Amino acid sequence: MASEIYQGSCLCQQVNFQVEGAFENFFLCHCDHCKKDTGSAHGANLFSSTAKLTWLQGQDKVKTFRLKDTRHVRSFCQDCGSGLPNLQFDDSLLVVPAGSLDTQLAMEPNGHIFCRSKAKWQAGLESVKEFESFPQ
Repeated sequence: MASEIYQGSCLCQQVNFQVEGAFENFFLCHCDHCKKDTGSAHGANLFSSTAKLTWLQGQDKVKTFRLKDTRHVRSFCQDCGSGLPNLQFDDSLLVVPAGSLDTQLAMEPNGHIFCRSKAKWQAGLESVKEFESFPQ
């Protein structure tokens, strides 16, 4: 069986990476740390204990922030701030922000986690009007 290969980058395109291998989990995290990281309702992260991360360009622009006294880690482009992959737990777990991938991901989220911290405004979002682009 051929190995899965995913390409990814940051918003300013200064950082490019490749992930080779499978993701075991895909979680939408509603913890307060992920909400602050994303400025949104949740983080959307892919997890793999076996996939290999290769930086193709701009690794020197990747900064990693570790929140003191927690297990929370976030890597990002120092120029545009886009979330980027990082290795955690002594490099045994690869965490990839799903939105950083340029390759289409067929995998759907396994679930929502830390739901006790969900934003109150998030309830009923499936009924909010949708627009194809910015509304006129």
